[in-house]
Amino acid sequence: MDDIWLVILGLAAATFSIRMAGAMLGARLPQSGAWARILQSLPGCLIVALVSVSLLSGGPNEWIAGAIAAAVAILSRSLLATMVIGITAIWFLRHFVVF
Repeated sequence: MDDIWLVILGLAAATFSIRMAGAMLGARLPQSGAWARILQSLPGCLIVALVSVSLLSGGPNEWIAGAIAAAVAILSRSLLATMVIGITAIWFLRHFVVF
């Protein structure tokens, strides 16, 4: 039983350390300039990379859901609506439509 508590305490300390390091690093990031612009565009780049891999490795269902999500993005200009409709479309296509 003592080994289990050591593992739990070790994992808790590691988790806390990682979070504190992230907070301390985040405070040192530039707030203006070229690096700040690069870092601000990073989340969008990551989403594009994840979606691209899903589309390239997927089949017709993924392509249809991607087209639906792209249409919603163009028409609504809402990230939330695009994500909800895209996820709903791929879920519907994978469960109810067989290509």
